[in-house]
Amino acid sequence: MLVVIGGLPATGKTTLARLLAARTGAVHVRVDTIEQALVRSGTARHPVGPAGYVVGYALAEEHLRQGFSVIAESVNPLAVTRDAWRDAAVRAGVACAEVEVICSDPAEHRRRVASRSVDIPDLPLPDWAEVTAREYEPWNRERIVVDTAGAAPEESLAVLVRAIALSS
Repeated sequence: MLVVIGGLPATGKTTLARLLAARTGAVHVRVDTIEQALVRSGTARHPVGPAGYVVGYALAEEHLRQGFSVIAESVNPLAVTRDAWRDAAVRAGVACAEVEVICSDPAEHRRRVASRSVDIPDLPLPDWAEVTAREYEPWNRERIVVDTAGAAPEESLAVLVRAIALSS
């Protein structure tokens, strides 16, 4: 199965993806990691553009074809990126669960943006103005929505696991 996790920065995507990967043994494909590797290689600068996503789609599809479940995690802000993840699952012949992670409390979300630390060396983190100004198209199809506001990571994981089980 492919689980595609998207949402604005600092909503809890990476935390949920890591917890879900640890629980299920799935491969975690993180576009931030791919993009920063491209920058370190000297072949790209921030913002990287579509290259990180294109590499992510290919890696996800390869792992899926090998029989692994994959958790693909990125902001996933555009319908075209959402379609591309789903297309990778279709080509690999597996189910796809699409997840949007939100933080419905703007004050909490802003605190998270201001207080988070970099876990990928030299990855630039957006400030609150950049997060709120970011292009982020509304979803045009069914998806699982996990609201992390006021919830411990384990609580959000439980919501996500239940929702994935119901959608399978």
